[in-house]
Amino acid sequence: MTARLNLAAIRDKVRSGEPLSLEDGVTLYQHPNLLEVGALANEVRERLHGDRTFFNRNLHINATNVCEASCRFCSFARLAPGDPGAYTMSLDEAWGKLRARVDAGDPITEIHIVNGLHPGLPFDYYTDLLQGLKRIQPTIHLKAFTAVEIFYFARKFEMSIDTVLQKLGAAGLDSLPGGGAEIFAPRVRKKICDDKCTADEWLDVHRVAHRIGLRTNCTMLYGHIESAEERIDHMLRLRALQDETGGFQTFIPLAFHPDGNALMKLPGPTGVEDLRTYAIARLLLHNIPHIKAYWIMLGVKTAQTALWFGADDLDGTVQEEKIYHMAGAETPQAMRPAEIVRIIVNAGRAPVERDTLYNVLSEGAALTSDKPFRRKVRRAEPQVASAPAATGEPEQSSVSPTRHRSLEIVS
Repeated sequence: MTARLNLAAIRDKVRSGEPLSLEDGVTLYQHPNLLEVGALANEVRERLHGDRTFFNRNLHINATNVCEASCRFCSFARLAPGDPGAYTMSLDEAWGKLRARVDAGDPITEIHIVNGLHPGLPFDYYTDLLQGLKRIQPTIHLKAFTAVEIFYFARKFEMSIDTVLQKLGAAGLDSLPGGGAEIFAPRVRKKICDDKCTADEWLDVHRVAHRIGLRTNCTMLYGHIESAEERIDHMLRLRALQDETGGFQTFIPLAFHPDGNALMKLPGPTGVEDLRTYAIARLLLHNIPHIKAYWIMLGVKTAQTALWFGADDLDGTVQEEKIYHMAGAETPQAMRPAEIVRIIVNAGRAPVERDTLYNVLSEGAALTSDKPFRRKVRRAEPQVASAPAATGEPEQSSVSPTRHRSLEIVS
């Protein structure tokens, strides 16, 4: 009964526009009825956006996974260039990702760029990367480099954060992604990511970006060793910066994936925990316009369900994603716009194609079709097994060996 009375008080605060407290957030995590929490979040979602659900046509480029930080939750990065699985794209290779999409007639509007903290790359690599992408498609929006990367550039190349952002902006940077926030609590950061920028430093990068007119996103990595109180504290610190600057566009809760990293013995969050976290985020972050259900990370079906638990954005076509797939994600590498539209409509929502800054590009009849969606299927060529050679050796299995889970601690 107490939990229900507490939820009733929280509901009154939400409906009157009063910001929720740390205690309110913890109560929402403890409330036994997920659907009641979700219904309240959906009220806020529909008050802000109605049935509209946003997506865009984007491309991910992860130009290097070499990283001198050693975050225990990360499966993507490699500590040195010569380590197994380490890579760094040449500029021509990175530019070729966009060139291939342009040549294919794919009308993408955004490139999302996140990299490791490579100790050997000059600053010119990053400015040349941006300039080259703009030469290929001048209208493309470049959402590039997390606050962790920006802080790293400032320290490594002995520049202020403002100067780094101004130089990148002159080269073509249009906005910042929200990665690298993890959990702000010092207890947790000391255990999972103690050799990269602090919470205050991450927040300050975004503060400076907002001051010079760059829009940014924000994130939270949940489902590892953090407590409910630490999750709520994280959201409240984001809310406080948004009150100060108004520069955040979207909050993306990121579920921890345990494969291939130093925390692999942890189970990762359940679907219920995913949906509850999305709902609570929508209720606490009243001043951040959008909550994104990143389908690559959540899984398509959970992301679709999250559209009734506070989320109003599914991200986009993506086309090539490495960070979560190297951590065991089993989602597709890409989704065509028609499939994203189908998922949104099937959820009872109205699809809206947007650009990075949430300007509407298309909606309504322009996005929907009477024709049923059909997946493109490539038929495999029949394989003819060859007879084993008469060598007296046992026949080798054609089954691929089980993928080895690396114990390497990476960022």
